Amino acid sequence: MTVEGATTISTGDAKALFDKGAIFVDVRGGADFEAGRIPGAVHLDLKSTLTEAALMEAADKGQDIVMYCNGQKCGLSSAASVKAVAWGFTAVKYFRDGFPGWQTAGYPVE
Repeated sequence: MTVEGATTISTGDAKALFDKGAIFVDVRGGADFEAGRIPGAVHLDLKSTLTEAALMEAADKGQDIVMYCNGQKCGLSSAASVKAVAWGFTAVKYFRDGFPGWQTAGYPVE
């Protein structure tokens, strides 16, 4: 899946953005977030806390923002990316492989 206005990124791309200080936004529910996440990720549950104002508190509209959830079968991060683009965020990255892809690659987790 692709998201118009957002860049779909691979796990390697996500790690490079992580190393450059991009803002990672975990849009999964609270139990998933508490069970494990990308270090430093902002938790904005798509169903309850992801709003334009909340996203503005986490990042500027031109800053790299990486949206992720539970992998390719999880539609939450694509929906969150669509919202962010509609709100005027211009550097939205859709990390389709999400947390499972990050873990599988052996990258650090919290």
